[in-house]
Amino acid sequence: MTPVLDASTRSVPGSSPSGELGASLRIALDGPLADRRAAARAAFPAEHLLRDPDQSIEAARDWVLNRLAELSEAGFGSAGVPRNADDVADPAAAVITFELLAHGDLSTLIKSGVQWGLFGGAVTNLGTRWHHDTFLGDITSMKLLGCYAMTELGHGSDVSGLETTITYIPETDEYEIRSETPEATKAYIGNAARDGEMAVVFGQLLVRGRNHGVHAVLVPIRDGNGADLPGVTTSDHGGKGGLLGVDNGMLRFDRVRVPRQMLLDRYGGVDAEGRYSSPIDNPNRRFFTMLGTLVRGRVCIAAGGGVAARRALSIATRYGLKRRQFAAPGHADGVVLLDYLIHQRRLFPAIARAYALGFAQNELTAALVHIQGGGEHTEREQRQLETMAAGLKAVATRFANDTIQECREACGGAGYLAENRLVGLRADADVFATFEGDNTVLLQLVAKALLTDYKKVWGDLDRVGMVQATARMVGGTMLERTAANLLVDRLVATARRRPDELALVDRGWHAYLFEERERHALESLARRMRRASSRDFDAVNRLGDHMLFVARAHLERVLLEAFIAGIEACADPAAKAVLQRLCSLFALGSINDDRAWFIEHNRITTGRAKAIGAQLNALCGELRHDALALVDGLGVPEAWLGAAFLE
Repeated sequence: MTPVLDASTRSVPGSSPSGELGASLRIALDGPLADRRAAARAAFPAEHLLRDPDQSIEAARDWVLNRLAELSEAGFGSAGVPRNADDVADPAAAVITFELLAHGDLSTLIKSGVQWGLFGGAVTNLGTRWHHDTFLGDITSMKLLGCYAMTELGHGSDVSGLETTITYIPETDEYEIRSETPEATKAYIGNAARDGEMAVVFGQLLVRGRNHGVHAVLVPIRDGNGADLPGVTTSDHGGKGGLLGVDNGMLRFDRVRVPRQMLLDRYGGVDAEGRYSSPIDNPNRRFFTMLGTLVRGRVCIAAGGGVAARRALSIATRYGLKRRQFAAPGHADGVVLLDYLIHQRRLFPAIARAYALGFAQNELTAALVHIQGGGEHTEREQRQLETMAAGLKAVATRFANDTIQECREACGGAGYLAENRLVGLRADADVFATFEGDNTVLLQLVAKALLTDYKKVWGDLDRVGMVQATARMVGGTMLERTAANLLVDRLVATARRRPDELALVDRGWHAYLFEERERHALESLARRMRRASSRDFDAVNRLGDHMLFVARAHLERVLLEAFIAGIEACADPAAKAVLQRLCSLFALGSINDDRAWFIEHNRITTGRAKAIGAQLNALCGELRHDALALVDGLGVPEAWLGAAFLE
């Protein structure tokens, strides 16, 4: 049964009775997909949501496989993945489903991502009609379990350097797949250790002595009894830091032959006459086009990281409303944890950032739907999506790891008990910072994207021209300007005339400082890059920390503008007022974290920097009364949290 993801119901099963404010905040945060997300929550089979943390590895793997089958039967497995060549992909349904699965066992989430997002997604996006008709039905129904074999022991982020080879054999019209070196071993591959029957294998395509770069080919790896096929060697990674129910393993190939049709040749392959051809002549452009079609994985991981953090915040905030610690005048039974200012400072700024990330995720999902939803789009829009996905994946998963740890500590010894779910969540979300791209590498990709347009101006502009070019670039690199962006432009223009006279909670002042941080950092990086030769590794390597700062500054501005847009779209006055406070808390927290930079670059005075701390405290105090509504607004039903100490 496929869930109806476009119903208008807004009911949330198991939500706590925090009143209309929590519901309004949830609708605002769910954004344009609010109706579809609410309908999906209402239809979601939540009975077996969480796994017993005491299971062994094999028991966990069995449980996850069974849970995945249950979800598939209910229509929450392959949602958004076409079932045949005539079916149309629904990127929004795929992201919504991934978000829902992130509310439960994360091993189930990741195994679903391997099966349908990566394995099924590669066949969908890199294959042709024959591949779709032949394999998609079995992939979506779980009759064919598969792997996504890209990463090698010697090559993680460096995909173009993969050592596995896919050699065309004209005499038999086949491809031969080989792992000739230990570094060519496919590693960390989900479904490889036990359940996978076929793999999408990425490697260098060799045709008549010429290397045409990285391509992907479908390779059967096990027979019906689970035994390795001839030439295939699988192995089991065994225990990991988390995700116990995912059977990660390694793959080696020794002269494995498959028919020519098994190459996923949408962007290039060998024809019936044995000649290589591609609709994209430039090898580099072809390579990045192939990888660009797989961007949905990063979009989903960003969403999953955001949901993991929301779960932790929901648990810790609810515990903080129940737990009492230390008697005080007027509090003979002890003070509620969340009444302590220091406890509010631990949780409320993270809640504010969770909202900011949620609004930005809505914009990212909308961009994905625009690119992969079947409509017209430009190559520039595709690049913008890829950059946005890389950046949000990096900041959302870093935020998830930091926030879950803070929430664990905020719950004291009780937070360390497995039955309260935080330590398991922390362990499972840990690797989100690594897969679908190492976060540090992804931030470098963002910085490089921001510098791309400077290639045209470096040789022609003086410093004044560079400043003007930077100002034009800031705000227009990732996504096209919208009505909300234009509102921000007006706020910044007003604040620029008298920044030191504005209140600390003035939105224009926040937007002005965020833009100044990004503009100055990007301009100075461009000048340093201009002086450094791209062939001088040491010179470019010394700019690494600067590149990361530029990327983070840019992403902070993207989050702020998304937050402002979310507030503008909110129709409920009470919810809008709370969102305004949360946005101020997010913005001032970001400025406070970089206060040394702002002071050093004469953007704020030391006195104003000190006043920000007091303003943060005041905002936390104002939000204390609405704490339960804030976490209800995050959209995680209380009954789904599964923490024993909340029962």
